[in-house]
Amino acid sequence: MYEWIVDNGFTPHILVDAGMDGVQVPPGQVSDGKIVLNLSPSAVRGLDLGNAQITFSTRFGGTPFQVRVPAAATLAIYARENGKGMVFPEPEEASKSSDEAPKQGEKKSHLTIIK
Repeated sequence: MYEWIVDNGFTPHILVDAGMDGVQVPPGQVSDGKIVLNLSPSAVRGLDLGNAQITFSTRFGGTPFQVRVPAAATLAIYARENGKGMVFPEPEEASKSSDEAPKQGEKKSHLTIIK
């Protein structure tokens, strides 16, 4: 997805759950427990999009910072210009069974998980 976004001349962004273990981002940049990171080649150095984590160095307010995002903390990747991309389930949502009864005020989904 990252390569498609860059190849089409768009700016790749990721949405990260900053509260997960192992996430290293500047705390002052976090809003509502989440942070959006610009992964464009001009904004980051040493980008490593590994299976287990994403790492790179960048600047926040002119101050260098080494960012580390475990794969499970990545909630979405999308192009800033048009919003096209992929949304990933949050870890607690991914582990829920489709058979669970909805909590009070929640609607039960009509979708089922196929294993």
